[in-house]
Amino acid sequence: MIPKQNLGRAVRKSIKQPGYAVKNLNHRLKASLSYHLFNGRSFCPETISLFLTYTCNLKCLMCGQWGEKGVFKDYDRSLLSERLSLEEIRALIEDVRKGKPNITLFGGEPMMYPNWIEVVKMVKSAGLRCNIITNGTFIKRFASEIVDSGLDEIIFSLDGPREIHDYIRRVPGTFDKSMEGFCILAELKKKKKSRTPLVNINSTITEYNFQHIDEIIAIVEGIQASGLTLHHLLFLDKDTVNSFILEFKERFHQSPSDWIGFISDEPPKIDPEVLIQKANELRHKKYKTDVNFYPNLTAEEIRTWYTQFPFVSNSYKNRCLSLWATAYVFPDGSVRPYHTMNFAPGSIREHKFSEIWNNETYRNYRLYIKKHKCFSVCSKGCTEFFRY
Repeated sequence: MIPKQNLGRAVRKSIKQPGYAVKNLNHRLKASLSYHLFNGRSFCPETISLFLTYTCNLKCLMCGQWGEKGVFKDYDRSLLSERLSLEEIRALIEDVRKGKPNITLFGGEPMMYPNWIEVVKMVKSAGLRCNIITNGTFIKRFASEIVDSGLDEIIFSLDGPREIHDYIRRVPGTFDKSMEGFCILAELKKKKKSRTPLVNINSTITEYNFQHIDEIIAIVEGIQASGLTLHHLLFLDKDTVNSFILEFKERFHQSPSDWIGFISDEPPKIDPEVLIQKANELRHKKYKTDVNFYPNLTAEEIRTWYTQFPFVSNSYKNRCLSLWATAYVFPDGSVRPYHTMNFAPGSIREHKFSEIWNNETYRNYRLYIKKHKCFSVCSKGCTEFFRY
């Protein structure tokens, strides 16, 4: 279901997208029912995130994939070059369309997949919602095709004003290139009288931008974005990650090495009091766009989050429901329960997604999570942990 701390955000989104909200509520009711009653089985997920490519044109500092400690840099080249064909994607969409999941295009940078616009059209032709998570550098190139494709939502990652954004993205001119693209997109939507795609912004809080939140909000309003989510930084200590990997290998015989990309030697140099003050301001100040923190932590939780590694929420349920609600399909065809979990109960190159989703491996895995609530890395290493 929806944690009570997230209800305000959910209500505001439902006002803007009532049909989408009703559909998602239905999915979440089914996921909750499955969690409690179906012995490891689940209805079709609310969202399938389709990783179109491992590759990316940027190497953002804090990225667990391609950043300073990103794990993709150590992947074999043959794996990094993997891509699902349009025929394989079409078969996946046809297989799941009756369950009406949302399809989110992910990467790497998904717009580097040569036929990504065709994938959007394929998803929309099946009557499904299609979102894309992007670094924004290709928006200008594809702006007209994007509006015509029927794409429902663009989720853009913004790191701060120009100097900070470009520093974190490690490519000069990235900020201006993205902003120009979104301005062109806004003009085309107006010209073509299209409400879509909606533009929502994710901004990960870092030591470089936590004192520039007002500037970030102004930028978001300037490109007419629908909403801004300020994501608390994910980071884990080495001992927690290594002990988790050993435990996981013993129990499930697979190595979830992608979590290594979130290891930090020390908590970030972020003053939690600055974030607490800003969170209080957001509750009383109105903006042109919807602004919120995620997860929506209490003041004491924010202090704990940024001053130490261990974290157990006092306001959320501290249990994972995402295994019943989301799934990830990677460029090699593997189906995974988490973005950062190499564990794969199957591949769509060998079996249909609908067969994998409730196969014995997936069911047993869900039952293990239901019994143990979560893993040691979950609370500060997974964005889905606080969503359901």
